[in-house]
Amino acid sequence: MTKDLRTTRGSRIYADFIPDTDALYVERLRQAGAIVIGKTNVPEFGAGSQTFNEVFGATLNPYDLSKTCGGSSGGAAVALACGMVPLADGSDLGGSLRNPASFCNVVGFRPSPGRVPKLSSNAWSTLSVNGPMARSVSDLAFLLSVLAGPDRRDPIALDDPGSTFLGSLDRTFHGTRIAWSQNLGRYPVAPIVNQVCNAARPVFEALGCEVSDGEPDFTGVDEIFQTLRAWSYAESRREDLAQHRDLLKDTVIWNAEQGMNLTAREITAAETARTELYRRVTAYLEEYEFLILPVAQVPPFPVDVEWVREINGEQMETYIDWMGTVYAITCTGLPSISVPCGFTPDGLPIGLQIVGRHHRDFDVLQLAHAFEQQTQYARQRPAILAQV
Repeated sequence: MTKDLRTTRGSRIYADFIPDTDALYVERLRQAGAIVIGKTNVPEFGAGSQTFNEVFGATLNPYDLSKTCGGSSGGAAVALACGMVPLADGSDLGGSLRNPASFCNVVGFRPSPGRVPKLSSNAWSTLSVNGPMARSVSDLAFLLSVLAGPDRRDPIALDDPGSTFLGSLDRTFHGTRIAWSQNLGRYPVAPIVNQVCNAARPVFEALGCEVSDGEPDFTGVDEIFQTLRAWSYAESRREDLAQHRDLLKDTVIWNAEQGMNLTAREITAAETARTELYRRVTAYLEEYEFLILPVAQVPPFPVDVEWVREINGEQMETYIDWMGTVYAITCTGLPSISVPCGFTPDGLPIGLQIVGRHHRDFDVLQLAHAFEQQTQYARQRPAILAQV
């Protein structure tokens, strides 16, 4: 929400909606002296990692105008990549800060739930979080220093002050143990994505890290995410579905109706399974300080493709199945970042995902910063800028 500035949610229902209040973190930005120059494009209601809607159309990938920029914070990622803005923000439920960052060669961070407080109707929900995007990890940490910090109106807000993120990002990683996963042991990943990500592994080893193949047990994570995401869509889109069904895209209708058909037993089972998943993953990360894996399972795909239908011959059942490597991390509640790690032979950006321990957001930024300082990927801006 941005006071007096049109906020469409990418929906024809809200095409002319102008809020009379700011979201909590927008309020903090303005108080810190930030100049809000506009809004960036999103998929309708942030549904899916492909930024297009019937209000503004599609947002193109600046590294290849025939490809998507990802989503849901796709417009934010493009604005950063093209130098339109120095800092941007968004939300992340199933990868909406990380996927577009990966597709557009910028940095997107999903902080721990409560790190960036919010005034939502369901304040106890931890599936969706607000967070920062930037062209560098240091810029991102600077923005997070304003967004983060306690607020008594948010019952899960963390007590750490935002100034925590103004500290030095420099750190020695000699002996730091890292688990390196190509697919979380369960998802199809395009070979070129693993090829680019694996090429970055020696950088961490050169930093002194002890890198081992492996991942925690993510059994049941897909059912957990699908159930809790549907439940959230049923809550947030119920009235829109009842009053403006004809103005909603099919995937939003499907997700909301899926949630409305859930039973209390199914929701409880998903929450219980999520608790078990969290305990398994955090126990695994007692041995390893970080988990590293690809952000997206595919490189940027054609902008006229609504969602990825198959990977390596494996069919995707729903419009979010191809985002497993990010939504699985969402379900753990652990902080995770997308940092540029290279390009395909066609010049398409690929991001690497670094996941940290419970509430150790700053540690994640430090490792991402160390990796960034040893590479030049984040400095490679889109060739299209030379034509402007």
